Amino acid sequence: MARKKQLLDRSSINSKRILALNKPKGYVVTRSDELGRKTVYDLLPDWGFRDGWMPVGRLDLESKGLLLFTTNGKYGDVLTTPGNCIKTYEIWVRGHVTDEHIAAALKGVKSSGDLLKAIRLEKKGTGGAKTKLRIEIDEGKNRHIRRLFGALKDPKFGTPLKVLELKRVGIGNFKPNLDTNLESGKWRYLSLEEEKRLMNRII
Repeated sequence: MARKKQLLDRSSINSKRILALNKPKGYVVTRSDELGRKTVYDLLPDWGFRDGWMPVGRLDLESKGLLLFTTNGKYGDVLTTPGNCIKTYEIWVRGHVTDEHIAAALKGVKSSGDLLKAIRLEKKGTGGAKTKLRIEIDEGKNRHIRRLFGALKDPKFGTPLKVLELKRVGIGNFKPNLDTNLESGKWRYLSLEEEKRLMNRII
């Protein structure tokens, strides 16, 4: 009886319109894949596909981290409109990222006709010839962050920088601890309070 009451109490504080998945590498963000690759719907209950839960934005095959789903078309539109919602990522880049690189990324660099830029970029550490950074963007052009760094060159070797690891850790002010609060491959509903805080900052 206590277990049933706990489940009822929990359901009453959860959103019914938005959920979060901690996407691992190796899953494509699509409803079906003609190449037969695993999709993010393999990580959700059957009703995720059946009831029309749609991903909010994208993470490419080799990227991981926070991915939202919603059944509310307005939520999806608002969260993906450029300039509306800041997305936060932790990345490892092959090459030595300098202050000049950071300044260029904040100003914006051209790649295949697109202007790619970060709105915040902070160096968090180094390991060998790799640099760890925290980056925020407010739009999501195709492979935005990978292309942004690929347009910059290592000053020592003259080779393009390359994003080796990319993990989305925040969408707007929704920044759950992905190590303890939402493990890789797992999903959960946002609470009503999390939903309210996220959407009130945007709508």
